[in-house]
Amino acid sequence: MPHRQSVNPRRRRKIARHRPRFRRALQPSAPNPFDESDALAALPKAVAAERKLRAINSGVSIEGIVADLNPRNAATLLAPFDLILDGTDNFETRFLLNDFAVHNNKPWIYAAAVASYGVTLTVRPGTTPCLACLMDTQQPGLEETCDTAGVLGAIVNLIASLQAAEATKLLAGRTDALHGRLISCDVWTGHFQSVRIARNPDCRACARHQFIYLDGDAQPHITMCGRDSVQIHERNRSLDLATLKSRLSPTVSDVRHNEFLLRFRIPPYEMTVFSDGRAILKGTKDPAIARSLYARYIGA
Repeated sequence: MPHRQSVNPRRRRKIARHRPRFRRALQPSAPNPFDESDALAALPKAVAAERKLRAINSGVSIEGIVADLNPRNAATLLAPFDLILDGTDNFETRFLLNDFAVHNNKPWIYAAAVASYGVTLTVRPGTTPCLACLMDTQQPGLEETCDTAGVLGAIVNLIASLQAAEATKLLAGRTDALHGRLISCDVWTGHFQSVRIARNPDCRACARHQFIYLDGDAQPHITMCGRDSVQIHERNRSLDLATLKSRLSPTVSDVRHNEFLLRFRIPPYEMTVFSDGRAILKGTKDPAIARSLYARYIGA
């Protein structure tokens, strides 16, 4: 039986009255409860995670939202919540989270893992360094990803546990218990590091309040998405997936459809289309091919 920690009854009542809320931002390839049956049903990971977490505790309010977090919908998706947990898989989205959190004075917890290495940092705007303080000045270069280097489940679980512990402290109002450090660890080498970092007095985000990711100045229309994949960020298109399936079925192969997405193959490519117009094309890194196939099968 798991050990149950005792809680001061007065403390319990205080937490219950406040009922803080948090949102975890997930990308399509972010680790979460997802099994073979979900893959066969072509369920988005946010929906699969929602169903499994609700099965664990039906008394918790959970909503899985299938959407591409972007500058236009960030306020709608994130503003109602007291805390944001990072479950994304790319720094473009993380810098968007950071811009939103700093701009709205909302705490968030950065977390990342690749191969056997992971890192996490709790950001409290105005009090701690933000993500831009830490790495916004770094020159872009070749980065390992979960698709190119893989990721060990052990490091994902470890970083997520550290992140969850910090979230518990924040939601309970125990900011005095926060470690206030950048924690990195490698479960393969056994190397763990905890570093206290300072705020950057010239930080783009938390000092100069230049929110280029939130303003949309830093987000491309098309981005690389994992190994041999391109994501098309179509914003102004609403798709009826059932109608699209009927239209595509005579011309493409292996069309699968549910209420969240439609997936089909145009050998050697596979395209996944979402109802908000966003699409992921697997089998190429060429944005021109992605644009051409999107225009051909979805519309210009």
